Amino acid sequence: MLTSPSPEGSFTSRQSQDPRQKSDADPSTVPPAPPGNGRYMIMVISGLLALGLGIGAAALPVPYVIESAGPTFNTLGKDGDKPVISISGHEAFPAKGNLDLTTVVMTGGPKTPATIFDVFRAWLDSSKAIYPEELIYPKGTTAEQTVQQGEIDMETSQENAVAAALRQLDIPFEQRLDVAGLSDPSPSAGKIKEGDRLKTINGKAITSMAVVQAELAAGAGAPVAVGVERNGALVTETVTPTRNQADRYVLGVLLSSDFTFPFDVSISLDNVGGPSAGMMFALGIVDNLTPGDLTGGKHIAGTGTITADGNVGAIGGIAQKMIGARQHGATMFLAPAANCSDVVGHVPDGLQVVKVETLADATAAVERLGSGQDTAGLPTCTNN
Repeated sequence: MLTSPSPEGSFTSRQSQDPRQKSDADPSTVPPAPPGNGRYMIMVISGLLALGLGIGAAALPVPYVIESAGPTFNTLGKDGDKPVISISGHEAFPAKGNLDLTTVVMTGGPKTPATIFDVFRAWLDSSKAIYPEELIYPKGTTAEQTVQQGEIDMETSQENAVAAALRQLDIPFEQRLDVAGLSDPSPSAGKIKEGDRLKTINGKAITSMAVVQAELAAGAGAPVAVGVERNGALVTETVTPTRNQADRYVLGVLLSSDFTFPFDVSISLDNVGGPSAGMMFALGIVDNLTPGDLTGGKHIAGTGTITADGNVGAIGGIAQKMIGARQHGATMFLAPAANCSDVVGHVPDGLQVVKVETLADATAAVERLGSGQDTAGLPTCTNN
């Protein structure tokens, strides 16, 4: 028996039983796409890309350096479990009180690059300073070079601090001045050579740079006879000094010092570099070698480079160092006279700033405060 196909109507009836099935031939049954759907997706994707690029750009280093107040270290105290200053081979007198060296934290440069977010936050904070990177680090300086130079400067400042302290206390030691190079131009060119050791000037033994400076000043530009040790022989050369920008007569030689001290003074301080702690190291050494307490138990802070002859030099970041000193309890701050223009207008409330040019000035100020005398008459920085 033949069977017939199902009627066309039955086929149509089966389609209509499933409402999810639509006829391709009837576009009116397909729901329309949301208006602007493609444009909306493009806007979302573009926004996300822009946000990502913005975050990435903000994380890139920018050529600025930010200075912030850093920690302070008491040169009469300890760094961890070690005394900052230790003396052996000579009687020492452990001192009380605080002679704090001050530091700044540097954000930016080859070691810790700054981002635009760092700079913006610093701009909103009056306690911080922002400088173009090239003012702080020479172009091309690497992180390794920065660390190495900081260590060299610290070591040199410590040696100079010992020499300055011993000279102030009239404790003899040996200092040798070797020629490390010549300035350009130099009145000593063709006469004094790199590697020479200065021995005499106008027949006087050179025991320190102060001897050379005093003889040049006394001569007021007149030729001087300079005796140097060269290859084991003593050679005498006649040099006519010239005036430098500081209006001092000079030989135009770059010198390095080598010391032999009669006893051992060791300084232990980790993770701090640079030359600016020299004066405070020297004060701490003076206090440790002097009976009694130089500070009288008072809290004093300061900063400044030091030469072997006891001259105090300018440093950077003094506004931030004064802030750090006050935050850690100091009531007196010893500032290099050469930094006075950076001091005026930036002194925190409750901090007396005393300007000093030499280690002797600094010692006298500390003694005056420590003995309970009136310190109002001590020199300070002014607008004049």
